[in-house]
Amino acid sequence: MFWPLLTLGTWTRVRGTEHLPNEGGALVASNHLSYADPVTVTAFCLSGGRVPRFLAKAGLWKAPVVGSVMSSGRHIPVHRGKASALDAYRDTVAAVNAGECVVVFPEGTFSERPDGWPMPAKTGLARIALTTGAPVVPLANWGTHDLLPAGARLPRVFPRRRIDLVAGPPVDLSDLTGPKPTASQLREATTRIMAAITSLLAEVRGEAPPPE
Repeated sequence: MFWPLLTLGTWTRVRGTEHLPNEGGALVASNHLSYADPVTVTAFCLSGGRVPRFLAKAGLWKAPVVGSVMSSGRHIPVHRGKASALDAYRDTVAAVNAGECVVVFPEGTFSERPDGWPMPAKTGLARIALTTGAPVVPLANWGTHDLLPAGARLPRVFPRRRIDLVAGPPVDLSDLTGPKPTASQLREATTRIMAAITSLLAEVRGEAPPPE
């Protein structure tokens, strides 16, 4: 519903949908810049023939309109700082094992870096990936911060903004996969996932990421 409206104010390029498995459990890992990201990432997944479910903060279920979308789409709420966060992990594992495509923003929130590069990520995605063995498709999402900046109520559609969605091949985590990953394995898997996202983002932006 929202995507056609956004396209009126954007030039959008989608690449790499061939890396999204046609069937079976899969994880899509994207950087996070704007409230528009769920719409653009959904468009990417639909272009690849998959209907995504999102792992998202529980507060979205209380928002007008958005809350209805989150409930009807069977997305997975995360209650931060509560024991029920374990439920989100279990629900995500169950969804992936049932063959669904789940989108995760590993940073957990918008990037707070003024230059827009990804922040250090949490290890939740890595734990899901290593315990399920599901492929993790890295996705660079760029331009949504110009379309709908953090704190803005309405998108800026004039002049038209450029949005890029570029995915790469699944991150190789085969040497780390197992039912009980260690802390070091989780950190290594997280590092590889974020490195893949950052590399794609560098390609889109045409510049090198900062050393850190």
